[in-house]
This record gives sequence, C-alpha cells and structure tokens, in this order.
Amino acid sequence: MANNSYGEHFYQKKLLLDPKEASFLDLILFLVSSNIKSRGFIECHEEHGLRNFSSRWIVVISVLVQKILLFFRKPMAMIGNALEMWLNLLLCNGGFLKLLLNILKGKVVKTPDRSSEKFTSVIGNLDLRVELDRKSSPGDEKYNASLSWMAAKLAYENGAFVESIVKDHWNMKFLGFFDFWNDHLNQASTHAFMIQDTKTDPNLFVLAFRGTEPFDAYGWATDVDLSWYKFKGIGQIHRGFMKALGLQNNGWPKEIIEPDHDYLYAYYETRQMLRDIVSKNAQAKFIVTGHSLGGALAILFVAVLTMHGEAELLERLEGVYTFGQPRVGDEEFGEYMIDGLKKHKVKYLRYVYCNDMVPRVPFDNNCFFYKHFWECKYYTSWYKEKVMQEEPNKNYFSLLMAIPKFLNAVWELIRSFIIPCLKGPDYRESWLMTLIRVVGLVVPGLSAHCPQDYTNSTRLGS
Repeated sequence: MANNSYGEHFYQKKLLLDPKEASFLDLILFLVSSNIKSRGFIECHEEHGLRNFSSRWIVVISVLVQKILLFFRKPMAMIGNALEMWLNLLLCNGGFLKLLLNILKGKVVKTPDRSSEKFTSVIGNLDLRVELDRKSSPGDEKYNASLSWMAAKLAYENGAFVESIVKDHWNMKFLGFFDFWNDHLNQASTHAFMIQDTKTDPNLFVLAFRGTEPFDAYGWATDVDLSWYKFKGIGQIHRGFMKALGLQNNGWPKEIIEPDHDYLYAYYETRQMLRDIVSKNAQAKFIVTGHSLGGALAILFVAVLTMHGEAELLERLEGVYTFGQPRVGDEEFGEYMIDGLKKHKVKYLRYVYCNDMVPRVPFDNNCFFYKHFWECKYYTSWYKEKVMQEEPNKNYFSLLMAIPKFLNAVWELIRSFIIPCLKGPDYRESWLMTLIRVVGLVVPGLSAHCPQDYTNSTRLGS
C-alpha cells in the first residue's frame, strides 16, 4: 500500500487553475475556444476533457468566483473582524438591550482580546453550545461522534478558548493548538488542536482540523477551486486541500529534511505527535475529525498515512469523523482509500445534513471526476438518519431541486422557532443563526452548513 516514489514531477497528470493570471477577456476566449494551450491561467494534460462547452463553463465559473473572492479578501476580512468584535461586545454585555442599559449606566463591558479565552468566533456565535452531549454514553459510537463533532466545531476558536473549554467544561487534557504553514497561500492558514479524553478513556486522543472560516476569502477560494494532481496508483486529489495539509514541492516524501525556516506542516507535525503518543502508550488510539475543509483535511491525513504505509498509526486509528466534508478525489482515489480503510479496519463516518451545499462540491461529472467514497450518514431536516451511498442532489445546482430546497429552507426557518418547545431550551437558536436562516431562503443549503444543524443531528439523530 505504501508509495514512496516521488521525484521532481510527483504527479502523472494535473489540472491547475490560477485566477491571478486570468483576465476577463481570457475567460471569454476560453469559453468560445477549446484551445487550452493559449490560456495562461490553466495547466493540464492535453487529453483532459475540456473540449466541450459545459466543462469549460464550470472552469470559468470556478476561476471567476475565485477572482471575486480574492478581490474582496480585504473587505471580507474587515467585515468579519468588525462583526466578531460586535458579537463579542453583545455577548459580554448580555445582549443588545443590556448593552444599551450598560451604556446608560456607563458600565459597558469591553470586548475581550482576540486571543482571550472569552473571545468567541462567528462560528461559535452561531451555535453557543460548548458542552458535550449528556445523553451519549462513553465508549459507544454516538459518544465518539458527539465528541468528534464538538471538537470539529471548537477548532474554529482561538487556542486559549479551546484550552479553556477542554479543561474546564470537558475535564479533558489539552495537548496543544497549532498553526500550520500552507505553501500555496504563503501563510499559516491551517489550524488544528489535539486533546486526550482523560475523563472517560485516557487512551483516546482526538485530532481536530479547523474548517473554512466565514470571512476567509482564501479558504473559500480553495473550496471552489477545481485544481488537482493525479498520483500514480492512487488517483486524483484536490490540490488546495493537499497544500493546506502540507504538500511539498516534490509531493509527499515520507520524511522531509528540516527546512531553513520555522514553518510547520500539518501532516508531518501531527503525524510525529501521534507517533510519540503510540510509542509511549501501547493502548493508545485516536480519532481524526473536522468540519467542511477540516473534514477534507481529516480524510486526506489518513490518505497520506496510507501512502506512507504507516501501519502502526492506521491500526491505532479509532475512526475518521467528518462533517459537511467536500469531495477530495476521484473514483480511483476512492477505491484506493476503501482498500486501505478495510485493510486496517478503520471506521470512516461522513456526516451530511440535508441540503448542505459543501458536500456537493467540487463537481462530480464526466470532466472533473470528483467523487465521494464510502457511505454517508445523511440527516433530513427532521434530524432523521439515513445511511446512504450518496447524498441526494449530489451536485447541488439542479433546477429540479430548486423549489424543494427553497421549501425546505422555509421549513428550517419555521423549525428554528418551534424546536425549543419540542426539544428543550438547549435547542434555542441565536438571532445570528436566525438571520442566516433568512439568507438561506435566497441561497438554500448555506445555513445547512452551519454548526447548529450538525450539533442537532449528532444529538437527535438515530
């Protein structure tokens, strides 16, 4: 199963898109002509199927969306920062009305520092629940799923916040919060943390990767990018996700020579941490988890372990839990992973809530070949679980599903007001989440990617 033959050109084939090199004229000319070589923003092998208009149209949309995101990256970051400061000001003062009262009294509680254990991200404000599910029993699959999801959600917060929740609320051991380098973006854009479940099972460790942040233009550009490399004997894998995990210029060498900088790469650093843990604890086992982009990193982490023949780590892998995970590779890659997961008896549980748009990208068609593998745990808007091979409406942009998705978004908005009466106050939604539900009427599937429904699914689902 190991594959260590990585030379200067570690890939067999490739499709690489560079939005910075694409002018609007380039995109128009690309649409009307199948002459790929004359377009500087795209690199691919000659036999790639971009001869038909529909495939070129999808490429143009991908590049155009990336260009728009990158153009507005600074305003997006500024809006995100301002929104987070405002949300935390409200949170510290007990809400809008109490804030007004505190202003009149001259006793306004100031917004905490961004690195403070009291500073909550936008994602955290969408779903303020931080406690583990009290109804799940330690040792069963539902407990692991709930712990995995809460860790995946917690990964969006800063290191001090994560440490505080892990120690003070979960009564577990915090092993560290990490910022990892991404050569493609030339910045530390990948974040993860690790804990030890000392409360119920001291031999269980959890590695959680952060997903795409709401106002991170680079992260969203990675999600909509169609670029990939095809590895010999392994298959086609998404370039952006691999770069976020630590793909080197010469591919995935089993070990990397210490670079002349202090950058840390997610795969190599977390693998070493797990190696150290299992070398000291013969009973140690671990879970890898993540939401959105974090889910993609979680399953790709296992993929690279498989490439490198890390049998000891794979045999200690209790499970891979992903939530709202996008597609990461083609059918060949899926078959490679299925063989590896079965060989080492690794559980892979892919959770998808209703019309969540992210698991339905990148495209699964006859040109781009992105496919999910393994079955998924699909949850309806009633939080009923169905084990399915593929979630319904697999490519999201189906005209036939437009009306049903809109009607479902209307129901989700109505449900947000009645679910506290049916299930208890713990299921009351924040005003910010209600606002996202309203936006979801225009873009059905957007609110379905938010943490509220995944927390509900893991707690209420069968």
